Amino acid sequence: MPAELSPIDKAKFAAARCAVDFVEDGMKVGLGTGSTAAWMVRCLAERVREEGLRITGVPTSTRTGTLARQLGLTVTTLDEAKWLDLTIDGADEFDGELNLIKGGGAALLQEKIVATASDRMIVIADAAKEVAQLGAFPLPVEVVRFGWQTTQRLIEEVLVSMDVLGRQTALRQSGEAPLITDEGHFIIDLHLNRIENPRALWLALNQIPGVVENGLFVDICDQVVIGGTDGRVEIRDIAEGTVREQRVDFIEESNIFLDID
Repeated sequence: MPAELSPIDKAKFAAARCAVDFVEDGMKVGLGTGSTAAWMVRCLAERVREEGLRITGVPTSTRTGTLARQLGLTVTTLDEAKWLDLTIDGADEFDGELNLIKGGGAALLQEKIVATASDRMIVIADAAKEVAQLGAFPLPVEVVRFGWQTTQRLIEEVLVSMDVLGRQTALRQSGEAPLITDEGHFIIDLHLNRIENPRALWLALNQIPGVVENGLFVDICDQVVIGGTDGRVEIRDIAEGTVREQRVDFIEESNIFLDID
């Protein structure tokens, strides 16, 4: 029940509930990955059940696809959908220009492909994800497994010329083994502390052989929906330069709060 949710989950739910109001009948929608995006999938499924909304979802990870199907959403691939009206996803960090760090859930490659194949991207987040400068959250870089240690050294060499505060790198683990993404790659996390120029770093990292993609999302996000623990929501639109607020009610009888196996 909503009353039993932690404050952070209430904020995530508020952002998700508000964001799905942007979805219209007949849309093809990118479904993000992560804890906040999972709330969005639940809220969207509730709208589909209650309003008869006809939408097609394109998930950004295997686990999002599984959740969407369990909740009764129509799911397809990006190749089938070809182009999307909207993508709604979370973020690990966002700054005042709506640059993002994503990839904490190890789905950054599919998330970026889906987001850039959409007319619009909306990010949903709690207030703690907003930062003055990106970099406190480790920046994920997805790399091919072949020669990954060489790729890691090349990344470290590039970081020397970048305006960042830290330069430690680490292969992401899943238990005692390296984490493997849905696309069969490794992730190297960059502990930078502060990124002065996200655009320059994004471009430099993607020039390195062995790097598939990095978790800097620059000029991709159009709006951010920031949820508060009391149901208040702030919606910022980077293109229009607008900020507006609204409130989301926590409805205790909603079946959105039921666990899905």
